[in-house]
Amino acid sequence: MGAGDAGIIGAGVVGRATLERATLEDVARAAGVSLATADRVVNRRDGVRDKTIARVEAAVSRLGYRADPAAARLARNQNFRFLFVLPSGANSFMTMLGEQVARTAEWLAAQRAFIDVEHVDVFDADALARVLEGVLPGYHGVATIALDHPRVRAAIDDLTDRGVPVVTLVSDVPSARRLHYVGIDNPAAGRTAATLMGRFLQGRHGVVAVVAGSLSLRDHAERLYGFNQVMAREFPDLIMLPVVQGRDDNEQTLAATAALLRQHADLVGLYNAGAGNRGIAAALQQAGRAQEIVWIAHELTPHTRRFLLHGDIDAIISQDPGHEARSAARVLLAYCSGDRLVADQERIGIDIFLRDNLP
Repeated sequence: MGAGDAGIIGAGVVGRATLERATLEDVARAAGVSLATADRVVNRRDGVRDKTIARVEAAVSRLGYRADPAAARLARNQNFRFLFVLPSGANSFMTMLGEQVARTAEWLAAQRAFIDVEHVDVFDADALARVLEGVLPGYHGVATIALDHPRVRAAIDDLTDRGVPVVTLVSDVPSARRLHYVGIDNPAAGRTAATLMGRFLQGRHGVVAVVAGSLSLRDHAERLYGFNQVMAREFPDLIMLPVVQGRDDNEQTLAATAALLRQHADLVGLYNAGAGNRGIAAALQQAGRAQEIVWIAHELTPHTRRFLLHGDIDAIISQDPGHEARSAARVLLAYCSGDRLVADQERIGIDIFLRDNLP
């Protein structure tokens, strides 16, 4: 083997070494300090001389060291447990969200953090509040679909006073002292739905019906606020009917939609700010009016996808349940670990799906 070959092999070894992630032990060795001292400097704890801090920080910079929070928790025998409070019932989007929470739990376990799930009727303020009031000691954070109700707000504030951070998920309670809201900008989603409705109905006259699960859910109320804003300002020739509430239940929403169709022969548009879309589809099909009424819905699920493909739904305003589940977990984990959040990473986008751009 010639000198040139030796040089190539040597360069390869160095290359492999530099690709390996530096450890805290590497930092301590490079700075000429003990592992305990390196740990104190990296974690900003007192009791280390300025000259030593400078040596450790220089080694961190030179080696490109990045702390591994999971390894740090393992060294301290530390773990976290979070409770996710999700709706009971057959809401397809919430079922998808639950599936994504289960997938997130698998990722979180590798971070030495764990998720428990409890289901409750979120339309029942007392039932939801009882679950939040009964959160057992040992939980380090809670993520919940929230109902904007005094008892629910008080339960969130009580958890905060106990040192348990609360993340609201999909539907917010901004007046409570929750840590963070994970969800879309709902007034903007409603405005988007109204713009689509008005443009799809351009040149037609008649009435537009609005269906919500419950106006006690802030996400539904905010969507309706945004929808009404744009309809009143930009499409005054379309007459808005009073809101119908179906509790996101297919049977109740079917009955409510069927009544609207019987009472309003001039119904030209329908906006559903919540769930219960199977009920709406059944009512429209039974009345033979599925293709003549412009229908804007929320959330891309297996059912709404089929209705969109068949031409029953004209557009879907959607949010990513996987992004939301992961974001809620990241927010709670970052808070408990003292890590910094990346705001752009946690921003939930509004998706618009037509038949032509389905993923």
